[in-house]
Amino acid sequence: MILIKKLDKYISRQFLMLFLGTFFICQFVLMMQFLFMRIDDLIGKGLSMEVLAQFFWYMGLMLVPKALPLAVLLSSLITYGNLGESSELTAIKAAGISLMQSFRSLIVIVVFISFGSFYFQNVVGPDATNSLAQLLFSMKQKSPELEIPEGVFYDGIPNSNIYVQKKDLNTGKLYGLMIYRMNGSYDDMAIIVADSGMLQSTAEKKHLVLSLYNGEWFENMQQQSLAPDAAVPYRRETFISKRIILDFDSGFNLNDVSLSNNAAGKSLSKIRNDMDSLKQVYDSIGRRYYSDISTAYYNVAPGDAKDSLRAVKAAKAKPLNIDTLFNRLNAGQKLNVVNSAMRKAQSEQTDLDFKSMMTSDGDKLLRQHEIEIWNKFVQSLSCLLFFFIGAPLGAIIRKGGLGVPVIVSVLVFIVFYIFQNTGYRMSRLGVWSVWFGMALPVAVLLPMSVFFTYKATRDSMVFNMDLYRSIFMRMFGLRMKRGIFRKDVIINDPDYAADSAVLERMNTTIERYVREHNLMMAPNIIKVFFKYSPDNDIENLDVELEKVIDDLSNTRDRKILTLLNIYPVMTVKAHTRPFGHRWMNVLAAVLVPVGLFFYFRMWRFRLRLLRDLRVVRQTNTEMIERISQIISGQNVRQKSADV
Repeated sequence: MILIKKLDKYISRQFLMLFLGTFFICQFVLMMQFLFMRIDDLIGKGLSMEVLAQFFWYMGLMLVPKALPLAVLLSSLITYGNLGESSELTAIKAAGISLMQSFRSLIVIVVFISFGSFYFQNVVGPDATNSLAQLLFSMKQKSPELEIPEGVFYDGIPNSNIYVQKKDLNTGKLYGLMIYRMNGSYDDMAIIVADSGMLQSTAEKKHLVLSLYNGEWFENMQQQSLAPDAAVPYRRETFISKRIILDFDSGFNLNDVSLSNNAAGKSLSKIRNDMDSLKQVYDSIGRRYYSDISTAYYNVAPGDAKDSLRAVKAAKAKPLNIDTLFNRLNAGQKLNVVNSAMRKAQSEQTDLDFKSMMTSDGDKLLRQHEIEIWNKFVQSLSCLLFFFIGAPLGAIIRKGGLGVPVIVSVLVFIVFYIFQNTGYRMSRLGVWSVWFGMALPVAVLLPMSVFFTYKATRDSMVFNMDLYRSIFMRMFGLRMKRGIFRKDVIINDPDYAADSAVLERMNTTIERYVREHNLMMAPNIIKVFFKYSPDNDIENLDVELEKVIDDLSNTRDRKILTLLNIYPVMTVKAHTRPFGHRWMNVLAAVLVPVGLFFYFRMWRFRLRLLRDLRVVRQTNTEMIERISQIISGQNVRQKSADV
């Protein structure tokens, strides 16, 4: 029997409460985004509340699988962020329970959510997609005249631009009509002006009937053989009632309601069955094309498996010089031959373009179905991957609420969306293989989830800003200034005499080092990247200086404290080589741009070391003078006390 511990119940309860809230938030955001895309299909239709309710219901069901991964990411991040912020996660680890053990109840829940996401995509989602597509088509067909906006020229109808001044939503009547019709060029333009009219679709839904009332028709006549400078004839017609038949607009295309090729509206089994049927159909088309070419060009009967090989052998057996035959013809025959060849080439090109269109449409349709298969699994798997990103990040960041978790969740989801959208577009266009394009977001999320989970279980400070600031400062040679202040309580007074002796010896060492090492010169490339020798003099000098500064920081003298803050924080190794490991230095030398950066960086450190040594020597001199004054004052006070 599986025992469910109180900790599992507690974490599960916290997660489920947050999951429900974040799910509805994500669902609302996605629905608003989809609604903005379809807002033109809803406004001005006079739709009832029942139809609008159906629209929102189907839209919500269709967007559930997209909201689940983001809800899992956000809720898991907030859950463990709250546990870390309230130190509950620390108490859990102190009790001997690892982070992965605290994940186990949520892993089971997220697995069920993943299966639920797959169920929605395979069963509920296709039905909702089909119902929503039929509903949108019904909205368009209910009042096609309401697709035309007021006060704007509408070019949705082929070869026509329609301007409507006002519309009556109740009767469907249009007022203040102006129509520009172009059958060919601008010379053949017709302008129609009418007081009112109505736009209706025919019974077979293949044409639109535009009924116009009280208007005029202006139209240019065909020029035919008129001279270029001749006046263009036109006709003018005044009518009381007139009917115009218009081609059905692409916005009202009946293909919108044909769902047989819509892969998103099919279940997994239906997609596989349709793919088998499509492959069979397009394979038969390809075989038919191949048979036609073999018969037309090689005179080979269909079904002969060796027709291409025989045709090639036949062509090689009878060599023929085309140029010789062509040169034997007279000028008229040559012209006829060239024209015939051009006509035949153009005909063949047209035929090949048509066949290419047929085969490319088939390939595109098959890719759409294959993309949808991968999408069902990727969308479900992303729930689990988002959990192993959100929960470890929450444990690392240790910030609850809706502030930092929302920002991090949005950044992670943007990365996922970019790779998913890129993979989908490349797969749909056939630039990438479908499996590669659709698996790209998983390939990006999987290393991220493994990395964050590993860092969280090892208590690594991935988002330690002090660490990144320190790395940035070391890379660009930035450093902190000393901040030494007077201590309120001093246990041991500084040994002024010993410190003064050390500073005097340090000045001698600095003078000798500056004479022996010409820090102004450019460093030797061989010694920099290939032959490293440590600079013990600077390292020992820095150790002695830090000891003196630490001892003199116990002083009560304000001038000494001021002089201590003048001492620079020296870097003792950056002027000798870029990295501590030899192989990294060699690699930097091989990579020329990187090597140049670190070479000039090290030269900069050498110049800075020269300035630091001068500052240290000058400060040492002032410090020795001040210490001698303090010691003299102490001796005077001691003699006065003895007397």
